[in-house]
Amino acid sequence: MKIATFNANSVRNRLEVILAWMEEERPDLLCVQETKCQDKDFPAEAIEAAGLKCAFWGQKTFNGVALISPHELEEVTTGCGDPELDEEARFISARIGDALFVNTYIPQGQTKDSPKFASKLKYLERMYDYFAALDPESPTVWCGDFNIAMTDIDVYDPDVFRGGVNFCEEEQSRLERIMDLGMTDTFRLLHPEEQAFTFWDYRIPAALRRKMGWRLDYIMASAPLARTVVSSWVDPEPRKKPKSSDHTFLVTEFDFHL
Repeated sequence: MKIATFNANSVRNRLEVILAWMEEERPDLLCVQETKCQDKDFPAEAIEAAGLKCAFWGQKTFNGVALISPHELEEVTTGCGDPELDEEARFISARIGDALFVNTYIPQGQTKDSPKFASKLKYLERMYDYFAALDPESPTVWCGDFNIAMTDIDVYDPDVFRGGVNFCEEEQSRLERIMDLGMTDTFRLLHPEEQAFTFWDYRIPAALRRKMGWRLDYIMASAPLARTVVSSWVDPEPRKKPKSSDHTFLVTEFDFHL
């Protein structure tokens, strides 16, 4: 089983990149965040013409999440179950075979004194409740752009950013609490000391070449799947392309058959 996640920063602008990457890598599932389009404008026809299935939940201009797979997506659910948080399109889940896949775009938070930061913390608390209600021994994968860097090696200049939004104890402790339910960071499981980024700010010239990035994207797995992880990597090539997203693809492979 091969699972990937990608913040597209507009699925319509990145459609060719996504379809080419799907054709080359052939994952069992791609979780996409920041689709940035209403459902009526989602490029479902082009995706289906490529022999893929998709499920999506979007809104105009901001946010939006999607699942793209060669497999049938069953029991699709949108929204995390909190009416206030679900005013924004940030959560979608589906089953493929016996496994549950959850794709979230956690709020960025803006500044610590912003209501958006309070919303981010509330979203993480809601995710704790969600995963606490699941059987920890069931096969579950949680993907997405979490907008959280957990350790110093996940940020290109930790001393500058420490304590700020995306790199502070308030966020990290809430994500750690979710992980304590039995969710494992699959990339860090295999690469405990490797510095690898998934996001490079557009505003920094040549950020990718200068290695000025953050690891904000994750593929988490419940214990039965974490025990089967065989590889995990970041693919930086799409970030090098003209008009790229500011994120790139993160991939994990499991010795598990759907």
